[in-house]
Amino acid sequence: MFIPIYDGLAYRTIRVAWATWSVLALSCLFYAAYALRLLPGRLADETWLSAAFGVIPAVLLGSAALPDGLPLVPEPATLVSGQFVHLGFLHLAGNMLFLAVFGDNVEDAMGHARFALFYLACGAAGALAYAAGHPESLRPLVGGSGAVSGLAAAYLLLYPRARVWGLFLNRIPLQVPALWAIGFWIAFQIVQAWFGSDDVGWLAHLGGFAAGGALVLVLRRRDQPLFGAGIGKGMGKPAVADDP
Repeated sequence: MFIPIYDGLAYRTIRVAWATWSVLALSCLFYAAYALRLLPGRLADETWLSAAFGVIPAVLLGSAALPDGLPLVPEPATLVSGQFVHLGFLHLAGNMLFLAVFGDNVEDAMGHARFALFYLACGAAGALAYAAGHPESLRPLVGGSGAVSGLAAAYLLLYPRARVWGLFLNRIPLQVPALWAIGFWIAFQIVQAWFGSDDVGWLAHLGGFAAGGALVLVLRRRDQPLFGAGIGKGMGKPAVADDP
């Protein structure tokens, strides 16, 4: 597997990737509150927390019901709330690395508001794909993996020739074109969705990736080309706008 670390692409139109860093901060703060046992009452329990905010396919599709008091938000809203809940540090770290590396440049290509909509829509699409593949499951789906998979798809279409530093097989440092890095990653997701355990929401990854590839076509700025090469940081045009 390839874990991205740094890409070095300059921004064209924004100065600060506000939406990207806001999502990252919210996800990290929620995890810190959970890990440090700062959440009130039963939310300190992993099972109760995931049921309170995560997507449970059988409940979402109406074939099962939760006890009174669960979930803490309307069931359709769990398609969004579950994206910010991570119950393990490695799960959080992996998703936030993808977000930090790919999110800011996708945000630059869309603008802040459209990027926020894009991110949440990809996460929701991933959760729906997971629910469609496991309609009777009572296992809650949590985490931003579907959303960051959508980011990977958008980045692939926007900057396939950008060079990304990362760890191949989680330990070997390499710099490779985004086409190779993300192509290898999506191939791994497909294999795992076919042969892997249901304990991981592989279908959510694939659903988010498909949504990201479709949504970037309509949400990118009108002057943002597809299949660009990308420009190294410090070498591109200075930022000239900070549009929503």
